[in-house]
Amino acid sequence: MKITLFMILHVIGSHYTYAEVPFGDTLQHWLGASRNMYDRLVHFLYGLLLLPLARELFAARAPPRGVWAFLLPVLFIESNSALFELIEWLAAIVFGGALGQAYLGTQGDIWDAQWDMVLALFGAVLTQSLLFVMQRDAATAAVPRAG
Repeated sequence: MKITLFMILHVIGSHYTYAEVPFGDTLQHWLGASRNMYDRLVHFLYGLLLLPLARELFAARAPPRGVWAFLLPVLFIESNSALFELIEWLAAIVFGGALGQAYLGTQGDIWDAQWDMVLALFGAVLTQSLLFVMQRDAATAAVPRAG
């Protein structure tokens, strides 16, 4: 369900281009921002919604222990976010001109790529933290108490 929701949001962004999605204008108004915020929302949700998939991938193929169980899925999401920003940059160079700028969608923000990666990181850390707390609470509840 999480992957489907993310893909729907991605298709909407691809249809309009992220800088032109009508709901982004609503977010811009709500947040008092100077730009369409749909792109930022989707980057945050990338980390938030896809982190559980990264956890499952590591658990199935290379189960990390200790602090690595927290860090590796987060770093996986962040590295994918950075890779996508590099692909965007390369596509903007290849397309060039107005088409390249529309694809890049920076909306005049020189720090757009960095913000996008930070928001994906925030989403991933938030989800990972919540999952760790829920996992710890479940483990605590499962331990029988003496007495």
